[in-house]
Amino acid sequence: MTPQSIPSNQTQLWMAAIKPPMYTVAVIPIWVGTAVAIAETHRFQVGTFSLFLLSAIFIIAWLNLSNDVFDADTGIDKNKAHSVVNLTGNQSLVFGIANLFLLLGISGILGIAVWQQDWTVLGIILLCCALGYTYQGPPFRLGYLGLGEIICFITFGPLAVAAAYYSQTQAWPIERSSILALLAASTFVGIATSLILFCSHFHQVEDDLAAGKKSPIVRLGTET
Repeated sequence: MTPQSIPSNQTQLWMAAIKPPMYTVAVIPIWVGTAVAIAETHRFQVGTFSLFLLSAIFIIAWLNLSNDVFDADTGIDKNKAHSVVNLTGNQSLVFGIANLFLLLGISGILGIAVWQQDWTVLGIILLCCALGYTYQGPPFRLGYLGLGEIICFITFGPLAVAAAYYSQTQAWPIERSSILALLAASTFVGIATSLILFCSHFHQVEDDLAAGKKSPIVRLGTET
């Protein structure tokens, strides 16, 4: 192994651990919900959008890091070289950083709520965070029961898109066409983000089986 290949491998492991593609599940709902709102109102609150987007990225960072911590607890990631916990060797540190990201994300959404004097968006995002915790967090670990995609669909589809829409309008759609547009958009986003999660199971089937995690891929099998 050459000296040059070591940092290259480490860089690849860290990139895999950070999971850049997963952050699209934060960006897509905010973009889509905001786009539906703009199409209806012809107004764009740039500051609200920017703060919401940044907060969503922080919350996804919390979700990714905390999931690594919870997976370390169950031992399912013991063979996963690109686990942040395995890379750092410090589970407590990773959990602390994860919670810091959550605090930053919620603080940003709280800032929107205070600025708008409306707590609706904050309530929706807190619900999203609670659902996100149940995915891997004890004692729920619903992802181990094969319910992760359902949680993902609800959280990043209807809830996140609706929150982004409301952050721009401070009202819910009344006209039938607007309601259908928001419903269709949130359903599409929910399906798209759930597929991202679904595809992530393929490379860890053996570890999932060993840990008793009944992911959809484990339930369906990979053989044709």
